[in-house]
Amino acid sequence: FWLKARRSASQNPPEQFKSLAIIMDAGGVKLAKVEKVLGRTGSRGGVIQVRVMFMTESAPELAGRSLIRNVKGPVREGDILALLETEREARRLR
Repeated sequence: FWLKARRSASQNPPEQFKSLAIIMDAGGVKLAKVEKVLGRTGSRGGVIQVRVMFMTESAPELAGRSLIRNVKGPVREGDILALLETEREARRLR
């Protein structure tokens, strides 16, 4: 009861999440198509490393650019990913 009442009284997000909300709102979602599945990574192989190419419709400024990203969950070539962050690139598999 106390937690529910406190949560409804405070509608603003905590200070630590405000910068994250600004970053996510500024860029929006960028769509990228999986070009190639590079392999599995992670301590148990639960993450798949892929090369993605940005689509021109969602990000004209990034059109033709490709990145290597880590994806958790099933993915295959031709899938379209919705990326919230487009600046960081994953380290290559060894």
